[in-house]
Amino acid sequence: MTHKPLSSQAIGRKEIVYTVSNMVIGLGILTLPNTIAKNTQFSDGWMSIILGGMIALVFAWAIGVLASRFPGQNYHAMASMILSRKAAHVLTLLISFYLLLFVSYQVRGVSTITRLYLFDNTPEEIIGLIYLLVLIYGVAGPSIALLRLNLIFFPIVVTIMLLIVLLNLGSLNVHYLLPVFKTDWRNIAASSKDTVFSYLGLEIMLFYNIYVVKKGKLPGSILRGLMIPICIYFVVFMFVIGVFGPMVVSNTLYPLAELAKEVEVPGGVFERFEFFFFVIWLMTLFSTNAMAFDVALLALESVFPKHRRFTMILVQAPILFILGLLPSTLRELNIFAEWISYMGIGFAWVLPALLLLIAKVRGVKGNG
Repeated sequence: MTHKPLSSQAIGRKEIVYTVSNMVIGLGILTLPNTIAKNTQFSDGWMSIILGGMIALVFAWAIGVLASRFPGQNYHAMASMILSRKAAHVLTLLISFYLLLFVSYQVRGVSTITRLYLFDNTPEEIIGLIYLLVLIYGVAGPSIALLRLNLIFFPIVVTIMLLIVLLNLGSLNVHYLLPVFKTDWRNIAASSKDTVFSYLGLEIMLFYNIYVVKKGKLPGSILRGLMIPICIYFVVFMFVIGVFGPMVVSNTLYPLAELAKEVEVPGGVFERFEFFFFVIWLMTLFSTNAMAFDVALLALESVFPKHRRFTMILVQAPILFILGLLPSTLRELNIFAEWISYMGIGFAWVLPALLLLIAKVRGVKGNG
């Protein structure tokens, strides 16, 4: 099915860059420094961030080229033209299943972190339920509205990140960053796996492609959108290592949150900067999770066009909530997240890349 969006429903390069960047930067940045520091020495984890970013850029390019090859069409339509309609149903349902699990994990993660840092007397179930209801409200409207929100939220997030870094500049200890190149390459490669997981999210452009009007700029815009999180991950990792030291970071679950707690604003404007940080971060997570939920629904709508969107939301929401509550310990939650990430790599990156290869071999193109 081909869509020709009106100008008010079209997105350009800026919206694509902001959308990809905002989608990629989520809960992962809170835990990534801790995960990397466990497998690397001193500041050598920056190599894992760059290596993982290079791998992600390859798949980002493949997704961008595939989408630009079929202008105005979603993933289901692309797969139908390259393979068959039945195969497209399977591939689309797989990516929808992955995104729904992703949202379920994110809801649980948001409720856990929010209870830890903001509402310590409120049960996680209540926080998760309220957050899910807000997500339902967000995805009940048009998709283009969620894309427009990125133009508001993303600059605020980048500003907050810069403030955290700049206001902790005086606490930076360069000796924590040295020496370099002390980590075995096997550990660098193992840590790169976790960084690759943190770059998941750019695959949403396979569905938001229906709003892209200038197909030639899509691959470059996606790559630019991914480069921003790579740079942010690099800076955040180096700063948490430089402020706390590798030993502390490897034993701190949310190093970035602790870095925000270290901020002291001159003049005492914000006595507890971390509260301000988490309020802004929740806005970003809402945008990220709403887009993931929205794309999962778009995928289901392309397979089941006769079903109403709100009916699908009402069916999926309780399932998402229950799945998020299933992990009873932090270890089980991490295992849950790891399996979701593996599904994301397979269903949302590898399969679209294979579709692009098949399309090139067969010479299949869209109508652009």
